[in-house]
Amino acid sequence: MMRQSSLWIVAAVTLVAGAWGMTDEWKSGVDWTEPRLVDTSTPVPSDAKVLFGGDNMDAWNGVQDWVIENGYAQIGSSVSSQDKFGDCQLHAEFATPEKVEGEGQGRGNSGIYFMGRYEVQILDSWENKTYFDGQCASIYKQRPPLVNACRKPGDWQTYDIIFKAPRFRADGSLKSPAYFTVLHNGVLVQDHTELRGATDYETPPKYTPHDGKDSLMLQFHGNPTRYRNIWVRDL
Repeated sequence: MMRQSSLWIVAAVTLVAGAWGMTDEWKSGVDWTEPRLVDTSTPVPSDAKVLFGGDNMDAWNGVQDWVIENGYAQIGSSVSSQDKFGDCQLHAEFATPEKVEGEGQGRGNSGIYFMGRYEVQILDSWENKTYFDGQCASIYKQRPPLVNACRKPGDWQTYDIIFKAPRFRADGSLKSPAYFTVLHNGVLVQDHTELRGATDYETPPKYTPHDGKDSLMLQFHGNPTRYRNIWVRDL
């Protein structure tokens, strides 16, 4: 009993000493740079580049047969961003067609490509069977999503994607791979997923050396997918 009481006394003294600043503070010794201020009082962070805000597709190349109305843009061709990005955070909202036509990969198919090579799939995966590494929120042909967080056809959905670009050595060999972290409708579906190379339909994934920054791309796959509120932050 005395031993237990002594332990409680030691613990109490320790807490009191900490509260009165009688212990030495541990410091990392790292001379950190002050984090810059980002205004988040508006829907788009102050340091973000708006790629589509509801009015025009001026930030994109290759725009043909797109329909822009009521704050959204309905895809009519594959487009690439004029600006180029490496490590970045992308926010995009999309809606697959409300009228259900086709099945599998033929239903609400589109995709967002980073650096023109690495795709996060867009598909109507609401009660629509297809191969799992090709359904919505998959890293195409490499990793299915952790869960299916799709909403009904025609409903607006969100992607918040963190992309870590690959690095290459001077001789062209891979120094570090690319990674995706994806939130689909606020749900984590890709958790720092490592890519094995470019995402492709016909060939196995592999890395080919490329520049540290390249264009984003929205894929037209024949289905009238809609987009709105697209912005990106350099990281």
